[in-house]
Parts: sequence; structure tokens; C-alpha cells
Amino acid sequence: MASVPRILSVGALTQDTIYRLDELPRGPGKFIPIEAVQNAAGMASSAATAAKRQGADVALWASVGEDSLGQELIAELSAEGIDCSGIRRVAGARSAIATILVDARGERMIVPFYDPRATTAPAALPFDISQFDAVLADVRWPAAAAMALQAAKAAGVPAILDADVAARSVIEGLLPFASHIVASEPAAAILCGDEISAPEAVQALHTRTGVFVAVTAGGDGTFWLDPESGRVRHTPAPKITPVDTLAAGDVFHGSFAVGLAEGWDMERIIRFASAAAALKCLKFGGRLGAPNRAETLAMLEGHLAG
Repeated sequence: MASVPRILSVGALTQDTIYRLDELPRGPGKFIPIEAVQNAAGMASSAATAAKRQGADVALWASVGEDSLGQELIAELSAEGIDCSGIRRVAGARSAIATILVDARGERMIVPFYDPRATTAPAALPFDISQFDAVLADVRWPAAAAMALQAAKAAGVPAILDADVAARSVIEGLLPFASHIVASEPAAAILCGDEISAPEAVQALHTRTGVFVAVTAGGDGTFWLDPESGRVRHTPAPKITPVDTLAAGDVFHGSFAVGLAEGWDMERIIRFASAAAALKCLKFGGRLGAPNRAETLAMLEGHLAG
């Protein structure tokens, strides 16, 4: 591995319009936000930002419309230092958008729109997968995720699936291509049923796939399969008062990919990713709150000392 890890992030690129309110609406009406921000986001793009700020060399493979919004999104992420040369522009398609409401507790309501014309199957990979130290893919562009994860696994490159809420068939279709599965609690429930706990879901998914599995549970921490003992372990999340949980999972995934690419032991990777996600929750603005490496290491050291 190179001294600076190289990571490919595959999946969603959207324009997020985020409004901060005292509380989420309970019915129709007009609601005046405390503050608002608009930025390039989406699961893969937010994870790419996190990985970049953690010191990695990051490329993004996403798909947008051949419209002015698509160009703006690419320009914004390029300014972040992310390699956007592989982003596909689709004539006649609309770039994805999302409206997000965040309340005073940091919880959110998300309404996304993805044009199906922008997420059709890609013709080929735009990168040589062997040049990366880890590949991370979300579930928003399934055909590209399958292509990238399968190529990574075949090349012996860590193939990380960010398993979040999607149709069960979509998530299940991607499981065989992953060497590492990091699922949200809602995604684990989709795959394993609401009646089983997060630790049980970790064991069930590992038994089914034979690969590393973790289930993130927000403020309740992360449950993960210890590769050495084969037992499910629990890493608590740092105790914070969240301002905005939007993109916290994406920041976790991007930071997880960095630790894995750098060859850390799994406990340190999980703690590092948890610290990064906690720091993000302290700032409003989705991916804009992703911390840098120094901030994350300081949080990690402080959490361990505590």
C-alpha cells in the first residue's frame, strides 16, 4: 500500500438542501428554519469527503445528469480535492436532489429524488481497480456498485458495502460481492427481520456471507464481528449531544475505508470511524461537518482516555 491510501467511492451524488428547525413538522403548514445550507452530498460523495479529509487520495464514481446542476456538483467536490474524472454525465437525465429537515435533537427527515435515467447500468469501470487500496460502494447505483465491488474482490482489494435502506432485492444482490459489509440498523432489519437484535443480525449476515460484518446503531455504537475470535463485539459511540446526524453514517464509512486501507486492526478502525461520525454530528450541514484526521485522532484519544 502507498503511504497515502487511495480509495474509490461509488454511488450517490445529490444536491442537498438542508433546513434546521426546532422540531420536525407533524402536519401541513409553513415552517421557518433557523438556518439552511445547500451542498453537494449523497452517501458515496459524503463518504468520499470524509475519506479525503482523513488524508486519503479519493476518487468518486457517480452518475449525474448532463445539466447545470450536475456540473455544479462536480465542481464543488473537485474543489474538495476529490477526483471526479470518473463521474458519468447522462444526456436527458436530471441530477439527483434531496430536501432534508433537521430538528433541534439532530434527527432528520429526508426526501430524495433520483432520476432512473441517471442510474442505468454503466458500460464499464472508468478506473483500474487494482490501483486502489479500498473500494466503498453504497446502494444508490446498484449496477455500478456490483461492478466495482466484484472487481475489487477479484483483485484482492477490500470491497466495502455501505448497506443502507433500499429494496431488499438490491441489498441482497450486492452482498456476494463484498469483502466487508457495514450495515445500518434499518438495513439489517430489512435483511434479517425486525425481531432480531443488531448483534444477532451481525452473526446472521456473517453466517450467510462468510465475510466481515458490522451493524451501526447510531448513539448505541457499533456491533461487529471480531475477525480473530469470531465473536460479535460492541464498540460504544462517543457520548455527545448531536446537532445534526445527517451524513454521520457516510462519515463512518469513509473513515472506516481509510483505516482498512491503512491496514489497522479492526478495533482501531471501528473506534476511529465512530469518533469521526460523532464529530460530524456536532456540526450542522451534512457532509460539510466531516472532520479532518487531526480532529478525529484527538477525539479518539480523548474517548479512550475517558
